[in-house]
Amino acid sequence: MRDHAADVKVFKAFCDVNRLQVLELLRGGEKCACVLLDELQISQSTLSHHMKILCDSGIVVARKDGKWTHYSISREGSEQAGELLKVLTDLGDSVKEDGCGCRKVSCI
Repeated sequence: MRDHAADVKVFKAFCDVNRLQVLELLRGGEKCACVLLDELQISQSTLSHHMKILCDSGIVVARKDGKWTHYSISREGSEQAGELLKVLTDLGDSVKEDGCGCRKVSCI
């Protein structure tokens, strides 16, 4: 069985509207925190909170430039997140067309 501690961080990154908006903005390339603040109309502390979650998930990477931080989507992190979803939702041979395989009367 998998150690799901890291997996939870990935899914947490996707479960907030602000973080989804950040990801949408970053799809166009690297953005400075100041640009994200302007676009999202949120406070600096709120942005910091969301960016920490996104960076901790590995989906976003940060680069310091003076007093500003620039963010971008990590290709590797993005690919790992996509693969994680595939692995966790792959039905493989465990589901049969003719029922779930349990012995309940309602499923037989």
